[in-house]
Amino acid sequence: MKQVMIKKGRAEIEEVPCPMVAPGAVLVAVERSCISAGTELSGVKATGQPLWKRAVKNPKAVKRVLQLAATQGIGRTKNMVQNVLEAGYPTGYSATGRVLEVGEGIDDICIGDRVAVAGAQFANHAQVVCVPRNLTVHVPEGLDPESASTVTLGAIALQGVRRATPTMGETFVVIGLGLLGQLAVQLLKANGCRVIGVDLDSTRIAQAEALGLDAGVYPEDGADIKQVVRMTDGHGADGVIVTAATPSDEVMATAFQMCRRKGRVVLVGDVGLNINRADIYAKELDFFISTSYGPGRYDDEYELHGLDYPIGYVRWTENRNMAEYLRLLAEKRVQVKPMIESVHAIDDAAAAYASLNPPYGQPRPLMTLLSYPNWNDDEPDRHTIINPKAQPSSTESIKLGVIGAGSFAVSMHLPIIRKMQPTVAIQAIVNRTGHKAQTIAQQNGAAYATTDVEKVFNDNDVDAVLITTRHDTHANLVLRALESGKHVLVEKPLALNEEELSAIETFYSTGDGEKPVLLTGFNRRFSPFALRAREIVSRRTSPMIINYRMNAGHIPSDHWVHGPEGGGRNVGEACHIYDLFTSLTDSRIEDVTARSIRPSGQHYRADDNFVATLRFDDGSIATLTYTSLGTNEHPKELMDVYADGKVICLHDYKELIVTGAKADGLATQLVDKGHQFEVESFFDVIRTGGDWPIPLWHQLQAMRIAFQIECLT
Repeated sequence: MKQVMIKKGRAEIEEVPCPMVAPGAVLVAVERSCISAGTELSGVKATGQPLWKRAVKNPKAVKRVLQLAATQGIGRTKNMVQNVLEAGYPTGYSATGRVLEVGEGIDDICIGDRVAVAGAQFANHAQVVCVPRNLTVHVPEGLDPESASTVTLGAIALQGVRRATPTMGETFVVIGLGLLGQLAVQLLKANGCRVIGVDLDSTRIAQAEALGLDAGVYPEDGADIKQVVRMTDGHGADGVIVTAATPSDEVMATAFQMCRRKGRVVLVGDVGLNINRADIYAKELDFFISTSYGPGRYDDEYELHGLDYPIGYVRWTENRNMAEYLRLLAEKRVQVKPMIESVHAIDDAAAAYASLNPPYGQPRPLMTLLSYPNWNDDEPDRHTIINPKAQPSSTESIKLGVIGAGSFAVSMHLPIIRKMQPTVAIQAIVNRTGHKAQTIAQQNGAAYATTDVEKVFNDNDVDAVLITTRHDTHANLVLRALESGKHVLVEKPLALNEEELSAIETFYSTGDGEKPVLLTGFNRRFSPFALRAREIVSRRTSPMIINYRMNAGHIPSDHWVHGPEGGGRNVGEACHIYDLFTSLTDSRIEDVTARSIRPSGQHYRADDNFVATLRFDDGSIATLTYTSLGTNEHPKELMDVYADGKVICLHDYKELIVTGAKADGLATQLVDKGHQFEVESFFDVIRTGGDWPIPLWHQLQAMRIAFQIECLT
């Protein structure tokens, strides 16, 4: 399918795989999508700026890059940044179309329904989009697709008006008569208000007057504050809605000074916010921020997982705002078509964006639309795109399918695998979003990109798969891959519960013939430090005591890691350490005990602040202190091993100190947690046979220890 991507200051059309429908979402064939002259155009300009200018505007990103360079090295970090810059990004957040498929759990939308959709992550300028239920609304009968495609902008304007709580007969000022301002004027008029408009562009004031604006403050008339006071019989406006976009602080100062005593100001746009106390204190003004489409915005439980807010407690959610805006359009109480400058075919997207940035002195259109050809439901293999620049492979190459092209796979696994070409050839990149699958496939020379994981399972050329998806999908994908005869390298955890783990164990304990290799990404045992420590303790004559401390850092409770997708930090991360203990002892677990803290508040969690003690059947005892109470200014991971008169101290996977023996320690400039050796070991055993890099019982034991501790904390 065709999708608009923003790269290096311009819009480009790319062929990308069509998305698959997801649970709780709908698949929509787009008919029209709306390009906003404000938000989207600023994004296009930003991608065309040199890197140093972007860095100045985003110092937090620079800090993250510097931290990454300190741990991963300058070369790898540079490649990562370059790949991100070259990839571009999808754009668009307001569209309308016809439903192609309905995901599991949705019973109030049917195939063929006309809907309008929202969301910068979902309602992109693309032929087909997958959008969660709460960002999807039905289009009223008779409403044209051009008007319906503006649903997101209409909901934003409507939420701004709701925050202002207008009442019939009040006078409001709207500062900034771009598209949002034009809509706000009409919505205020629908509430029975008198509306004054302010803008630096006289043509926009005239346009607003044609759509119902009562009075405009033209720039050539000057003294806009005095004019508003005059138009309100000396009292000042009951309220002001700011929809302008400028870094200047003067806009807010002007808005406050236009208000009467105890008036209110609502900020919808993006302006400077250095507020002068004197502007608001004496008149006791109320200042409100309007957050995008309304309640539910930026709440993953609402937007992604479909949790609605009860209407008795939250009357107007973002979904209800979207629906109400469309109703107002259908009833002709709000008009948007007069503001549509032009409609361009998606193939002409570059011209559409160019039209929003006219030469100096010419008026800028408020918006333009993109139109799309009728979608062919019978298009063959629409979920897969062949890469014409695929790296060549041979019959001896191990062909790999990568399932899940997240940041960790892209930054860690794929650079390692690229160095192994042509011994290893990347056959496929699978990702939920087609544009990302396509980009990663091109950057890594994969044969094809797809959004359909079944394509890889059914591909006889694929010998092995790398699974780096969210934790809750691991076990199912592992089992399906194994059953299709593929070797599997899966990021930890292997499973989230005993039922999932037992299904994998059963696969290996039943049936005849040689089974595929399974390697869980317990990379720490492959680090040079862990390998050196294991070599030293392998000659011991008595049990060990191992103390491990993980200063894990705080992650908010609403992060996906803590939820059903992640399974918690004990199962999702501490399993690394249970595997490391198993590797060092090479022994079966005998007993597990654990105690967690009981936080006085809700900031810290009990299940990521615990001490676990493990006893192995060789007599060794291992203790893990896992905590989110600390600071990242202190090293994350430390381990002390006491054995046969020796102490082995591991310091954050950068140094191993051995005391009490002549054995050499080890030190590296960069953190080395064993990822490269882990990946190399996986492909070596596929190619040459022999023992697995991690015995199956080790992998199962590490997960079962995690499950036991989960019950105890």
